[in-house]
Amino acid sequence: MIVKRSLAIRGHATSISIEDKFWNRLRAIAAARGLALAALVAEIDAARAQNTNLSSAIRLFVLDEALARADPPSDGHG
Repeated sequence: MIVKRSLAIRGHATSISIEDKFWNRLRAIAAARGLALAALVAEIDAARAQNTNLSSAIRLFVLDEALARADPPSDGHG
């Protein structure tokens, strides 16, 4: 189910519509990093490609984080 939330990003109110599961993971990632949700979204916003909308950038960020956890970088052993 898509959920719309409003956040203040760098002083501007922004509405973001993403699925509830993405909101849940995004909040968990922010908490793990010791960041407020709006601060993490501001980082994602600053790093996204100019032709990518913020909702898509958030989904891709959450996916990348999940994939990184599922397949951690090799430490050169094994």
